[in-house]
Amino acid sequence: MNKPPHYETAIEDRISFPHKLIYGFGAFVNNLLAAAIGGMVIVLNLGLGMNPALVGLVSALPRLTDAFTDPLMGYISDHTRSKWGRRRPYIFLGAIAAGIIFMLLWQLPEGKSESFYFWFFLAGSIIFYLAYTVFATPWVALGYELTPDYHERTRLMGVQNFMGQLAYLLSPWFLWFMALEPLHDSLVDGARWLAVIVGVAVIAIGILPAIFLRERFKQPVIDGGEDPEVAPGVAKTASERLLATMKSFFKGFVLTLRFKPFLKLCAATFLVFNGFMLVASFQYYVIIYYVFSGDQSQGALYAGWSGTVSAISTFCVIFIVTKMSTKIGKRRAFFVSTALSMVGYGLKWFCYRPDMPLLLLLPAPLMAFGLGGLFTLMGSMIADVCDLDELGTGERREGMFGSIYWWVVKLGMAAALAVGGFLLNATGFEVALGGDQAAHTIILMRIFDMGIPVMTSALAIWVIVSYTLTEEKAHEVRQELERRRGKVAVVN
Repeated sequence: MNKPPHYETAIEDRISFPHKLIYGFGAFVNNLLAAAIGGMVIVLNLGLGMNPALVGLVSALPRLTDAFTDPLMGYISDHTRSKWGRRRPYIFLGAIAAGIIFMLLWQLPEGKSESFYFWFFLAGSIIFYLAYTVFATPWVALGYELTPDYHERTRLMGVQNFMGQLAYLLSPWFLWFMALEPLHDSLVDGARWLAVIVGVAVIAIGILPAIFLRERFKQPVIDGGEDPEVAPGVAKTASERLLATMKSFFKGFVLTLRFKPFLKLCAATFLVFNGFMLVASFQYYVIIYYVFSGDQSQGALYAGWSGTVSAISTFCVIFIVTKMSTKIGKRRAFFVSTALSMVGYGLKWFCYRPDMPLLLLLPAPLMAFGLGGLFTLMGSMIADVCDLDELGTGERREGMFGSIYWWVVKLGMAAALAVGGFLLNATGFEVALGGDQAAHTIILMRIFDMGIPVMTSALAIWVIVSYTLTEEKAHEVRQELERRRGKVAVVN
């Protein structure tokens, strides 16, 4: 068999390392917000006594609004005309708004009813996620267009994923920080202070990509011109223009959802990420109530160390997967990294032991290949898909692709948080029992913790088997696009 062609990255297609780091700051903010709200929500149960099922619902329901707001923000970003570009104004304003609202969200008063906390947190979360979308959707789209090179895209996504993992190096310690008695009176008080720290960091760091990066496509590019459905002069009245805009939005939305290579990437991501998130909270419960017999302090400490080992391992995974991708291709690199994570999940059954608690650190490095490989490769693969879409439609729709992709990620998170609460109830877990949980409860928690991500990861591999956008095909697409519209300068 002939060896597949390999194309070297041209100098003009490279992104400088400082600019890669600056783009990566956006990943840090994105992951910090996701990890913080996911890790802090346990306070509603352990600190305020809310039923786990209600905690799952109040975490999941706001993400359903993203089904509309994410694609809408993607469309708005794709079609924005301003002297600052299509993406940067929203990144700047969104970072500031998300940081402020996150701080306010966790200033929860004590002594209120379960119903009060549910509705307070639900309303606040909906507003927070709207601001989060204004920041994250244009930031994601910006990354897809920074370079036209097949391999440089993977390197960019490797750097941004590396930077994003710094958030997960910190987040395993959030519970420990909130429970630190000499510093805080309660978990709720700890959550208030942690939210302020996170919010300030989001604002200070999140605005950097908007300030220092430049866009390749500063205006909408549709066959080299404007969108005929919303171009000035086509719709003469305000109502006609609104109707044309809505028609353009829904047309782009449907085209994106029908694009099979993109749908395969979305499905694989949903499966891998959802499998991980579904048992993310189970891991804490298994460590605390099985390995440490209900000792929250010791359980939180070891959970923190496990998360730290996983985050450090992910840094190495990103480097390995990026190199592997340039050698064997993005698709095969996904197979290898996902399979290794399945081995790690399986090891949980043998390594989570009350008599040898240090063993719980052992599966973490292999489990890190799951999300570490996923978010290094998928962003690069979606950038390739955006080119393939332009070849067929003449449009640059990074915002729409990015918004729908990340909505799938958020949908997975929402589904995991919602189902996770019901699964925890299904095991028979009772907070009041402490370390005296029933034997069948512990067994079910361990089965869910190990088995669910193994199953979903295996399904993800099956989905990507039929993904066929190779390096050679991507090179052909780029050549045809540049023949049509010429080359577009990259960020230096």
